[in-house]
Amino acid sequence: MAHFAQTENNIVTRVIVVDNKDITNEQGVEVEQIGIDFCSNLLGGTWKQTSYNGKFRKNYAGIGFIYDEVRDAFIAPKPYNSWLLDETTCQWKPPVDYPNNENKYIWNEETISWNAVEII
Repeated sequence: MAHFAQTENNIVTRVIVVDNKDITNEQGVEVEQIGIDFCSNLLGGTWKQTSYNGKFRKNYAGIGFIYDEVRDAFIAPKPYNSWLLDETTCQWKPPVDYPNNENKYIWNEETISWNAVEII
């Protein structure tokens, strides 16, 4: 099975599953353009292939993600204003690393830090 994301103004609006037979050429090779054409003919719109393992466009697309044409990547909505985009993975990273201990933490945007969560 293959996955394709529909975009409007580079924002993902839908993700669908397409049978491999619908993206395979006469030689049995999967071709993204065949899948794009299949999705466009079926549902209209603009489509890009995505994958769970990051084989296509770094991250699996989700509704509300941005398709960045320059990076050829799907990027999740920015979770906090202070977080920075990792150019290699196209994932958002906090400006302060998550503490490396057994405690649980939640991000505090006001203090730009991790706050320990009390587990009851």
